[in-house]
Amino acid sequence: MPRHLLEPPQPPPGHHTSTAERGSFCLAVCSCGWTGPARRSRDLARKDAAGHATGPAAG
Repeated sequence: MPRHLLEPPQPPPGHHTSTAERGSFCLAVCSCGWTGPARRSRDLARKDAAGHATGPAAG
């Protein structure tokens, strides 16, 4: 099987995502300046970050 099918997609250069706490909420943030919606669930914020880093909006 080709190697690119075995590895998860990598974010484009310049897109380094993480999460940030804001009171009771957690949100995804990116080094490009993007921020996701405030979520009460850290897991959803992490999914927002992963979607941004690998989705079409990242380019």
